[in-house]
Amino acid sequence: MTSSKHILVTGGAGFLGSHLTELLLEEGHRVTVVDNLYTGRLENLASLQERYGERLDFRKEDIRRLEFDQEVQEIYNLACPASPPAYQKTPIDTTETCVIGALNVLALAKKYNAKVMQASTSEVYGDAQVHPQPEGYWGNVNPHGIRSCYDEGKRCAESLFFDHNRLYGTRIKVVRIFNSYGPNMDPKDGRVVSNFIMQALRGEPLTIYGEGTQTRSFCYCKDTVRGFRALMDTEDEFLGPVNVGNPGEFTIRELAEKVLALTGSKSTLVKRPLPADDPKVRRPDITLAKEKLHWAPQISLSEGLPPTIEYFSKLV
Repeated sequence: MTSSKHILVTGGAGFLGSHLTELLLEEGHRVTVVDNLYTGRLENLASLQERYGERLDFRKEDIRRLEFDQEVQEIYNLACPASPPAYQKTPIDTTETCVIGALNVLALAKKYNAKVMQASTSEVYGDAQVHPQPEGYWGNVNPHGIRSCYDEGKRCAESLFFDHNRLYGTRIKVVRIFNSYGPNMDPKDGRVVSNFIMQALRGEPLTIYGEGTQTRSFCYCKDTVRGFRALMDTEDEFLGPVNVGNPGEFTIRELAEKVLALTGSKSTLVKRPLPADDPKVRRPDITLAKEKLHWAPQISLSEGLPPTIEYFSKLV
């Protein structure tokens, strides 16, 4: 086993942050979680606190005013709402979290010569005109639409990370996350997997935007955080960005039908107008992840949906 480290996870009470925190604790590390609980939830960490005790420290703190100043060896910056309703409700706060938050964790990493990973997103590709999306594609993003606070905030954070590396030699990693799902998702976060499952379990119509022909690629949370760890363990010379996602591609209608079949729900499908700037296609090219991280997803959508449904069934 690798030697124990002190690791900071910003946004660690969130969906992916809590799964990453669990993996790090399982590996024997000491983890400090910083989260302002805007979309993060303490219940995501409750069982970990019971199992690992003093090796998990939680601090309610906003990354824009980061006061944490302890020596760490690694930092994972996951602090930012990824739920469209959440980030569209507070768009300026979202951009500030991306930009000011990035500067704060970079300063901390520089001070302690720690490796720091920026959780970027497939949203940097926007409504992609290249399919599947490789890391070299610069994207097609609306800079002033209702989603731009998140899309452009993440793009700016990437820019800051690479500039910090060029100017100061800061040890950076940048990962671009494609749609992830699994237990610990907020049932009200507005993302398609949680929406469909909650609607199906309640017997409500499943809401499809447009014709449901737009595609997404869904990566199970355990696979996603394994990708984070694999990236952090690469040599310092490899900075990214690197796509982490499952290249299995499904239409939104196909996802709805899978959820209905697995839940046994009698819910119907109801159509609503397509939201502005909603990408028509989304699928990662993971060639680089396979080559550099020796990583590929192991859990298919059919395997990952049942434990996700079981988690949500306890919340209905």
